[in-house]
Amino acid sequence: MQRLLLQLLLLPVIGIFSNAGGSMKEQVKALIITGKNSFSTDTLPTVLTTNRADLLEGTLRNQAAIKFGFHQLPGEINEWMTLRQKLKSLILEKAGVVIDHQLPLDIRETGTILLKGYSIKNIVFQTRPGVYATANLYIPVGAGPFPAVINMLGHWRRGKMEKEGPQPVGHSLALNGYVCLSIDPWGSGERTTVHGDFEYHGANLGASLMNIGETLAGVQIADNMRGIDLLASLSYVDPGNIGATGASGGGNQTMWLAAVDERVKAAMPVVSVGTFESYIMRSNCVCELLPDGSTFTEEAGVVALVAPRAIKMCNHTRDLSPTFFPSEMLRTFHNAKPVFKMLGVENNISYQVVDQTHGYWPEDREAMLGWFDLHLKGTGSGSPKKEIPFELLPEEKLMVYLPGKRDPIVMSTDQYCKKRGEELRTVFLQTTTYNAEIKKEELRNILRSKEKSGLKKIHNYTSIDGWDRMALETTDKKLIPLLHKPPLNQSLGYIIICDPKGKMNLSVDLLQQYIKKGLGIVVVDLTGTGEASSEENPRDKSMVLHTLSRSELWLGKTIMGEWVKELGLVTDLLISKYKAAKVGIHGSKEAGLAALFLSATAGKADYLILSEAPLSYLFDKRDAVDFFSMAIHLPAFLNWGDVSLAAALSGRPVTIINPVTMSGRKLTGSQLKDYQTEFQQLRRLTKQAGETVFN
Repeated sequence: MQRLLLQLLLLPVIGIFSNAGGSMKEQVKALIITGKNSFSTDTLPTVLTTNRADLLEGTLRNQAAIKFGFHQLPGEINEWMTLRQKLKSLILEKAGVVIDHQLPLDIRETGTILLKGYSIKNIVFQTRPGVYATANLYIPVGAGPFPAVINMLGHWRRGKMEKEGPQPVGHSLALNGYVCLSIDPWGSGERTTVHGDFEYHGANLGASLMNIGETLAGVQIADNMRGIDLLASLSYVDPGNIGATGASGGGNQTMWLAAVDERVKAAMPVVSVGTFESYIMRSNCVCELLPDGSTFTEEAGVVALVAPRAIKMCNHTRDLSPTFFPSEMLRTFHNAKPVFKMLGVENNISYQVVDQTHGYWPEDREAMLGWFDLHLKGTGSGSPKKEIPFELLPEEKLMVYLPGKRDPIVMSTDQYCKKRGEELRTVFLQTTTYNAEIKKEELRNILRSKEKSGLKKIHNYTSIDGWDRMALETTDKKLIPLLHKPPLNQSLGYIIICDPKGKMNLSVDLLQQYIKKGLGIVVVDLTGTGEASSEENPRDKSMVLHTLSRSELWLGKTIMGEWVKELGLVTDLLISKYKAAKVGIHGSKEAGLAALFLSATAGKADYLILSEAPLSYLFDKRDAVDFFSMAIHLPAFLNWGDVSLAAALSGRPVTIINPVTMSGRKLTGSQLKDYQTEFQQLRRLTKQAGETVFN
């Protein structure tokens, strides 16, 4: 430590832009002495009190509770029918569903398994141009026509083959006279990055679909609608009697599909129906996310869309996910039931609580058989029906392709994101005119940052080691912790420093450079980072800011948009309270993008320094998809433009230190030169001042 201190004290004055991007968590321990500004960065002081409640979780859950309270369903049929059409349109729009029912299904069979009373076909079929889904088709012996059920899967990594959920549902349905289509969900089963390497389809991988204007929920809804197309096309299926079921994420898909596709006559979601309110600050998958969902309805509104058709919900007493507690399901059930009653089909909505853990268990399958017999066959009372015994098959028998031998027509999430992203970038780069004001307004909408965040009060605390400590209380009920140090000379102005992992991740070198320059320094912990984080945020590398990102999107916001508003608030404070001559922002990784978007949409900050920021939102490499946190994803950003357009719209000098791709790969050589040309061209096309420099 003494040697480090001596080295720091002897460091010469160095340029402000040289190598300022290194993140060294362990090195924020040094004593820096520069003339009149003597202070310590030996573990930067905290601002907020210790042992406090989870402020972020409390604020967001309160917002969700308020939204739940005012989303009431109409009690008059005409009002409901009007709202019904609006809800269906919004769901398809917000999920980014792309569907073409006229597209050839191009069903291809790779094998058939003959069993007693039924057979199973291993198939692929086309869900969108050039994109195919792997599936198993269970077919009873006989000519039919049979009722049919689409079986949707949740987060089982092995997809349709899994022995504890999806596979038993197919066997049981076939033995009871139903055709069953079990589809591998987007990114799971045989649709993973590497065939046979079963991966999780959510987190940053699944969230990357948002950047190209789609969502994991949306691509699954489209797949499942195409699954209904397939079932309805089969000569041995009765197209007027098609059901839908699934557990967990598959149950979620069941609810969405039944809500938007009226060909589903009866549905049974298992361990999935809760409330949108209960999703907030809970660690559910991005496949269960509808951006802006809580701004226009609650889950009861989605369930009510199934009326006058039939839906039964099964939740479990020993489920560990608060979102799927039976109590949450009952809130939705009781709020949706009046719509069924108003339409004269009160008995078409039902529920069952099973004493089980999370999963699709025999008790659920028996409830499903009874429910489908009543509504798809017109037999029985709807009560649970005893299963016919069956034997599970080895998982490899249900694979469409031999391990590692998948046909290229089956596209993985990373392939699709890259392909679609390149298409969008081609259109973007061929555009020759821009209306800067329109593009700024569009970006505000993407960021969901139009709602202002005002300053309510400044809470000042005792200075520690030369740092003034304060917390900004905002009108939208946040506490933003700040560390402040005035400039050596007022004319030098201020630099705001932010990092997506909080102030304790800042490198000593970075602080040293700005101190040597004599600038005023403000270190801010943005929402979800440092002292402004939440205990509900998972610490797994692939899940950084996962819970917060999902929650903000449900509530009609984005983390990036919230950071933009917070940086704008701090900038305004420095100008109004401290009479800053000029204000710069130095942001690392995603935080740097937030600074760029602030300048692009609001014209704030005099200059920007971005460290390890991506030069494009184009998907790069699957194996490094977690280089950035979940905060980076913005719905339809590549449909709008790219980072180069945001830099141009800023009209400010922008320096990007160590520029990277979306996977953190460093850009050099001809690729970097191409980007330099792109950034310069966008400045000219938008007729904006300033320059972007890569360092």
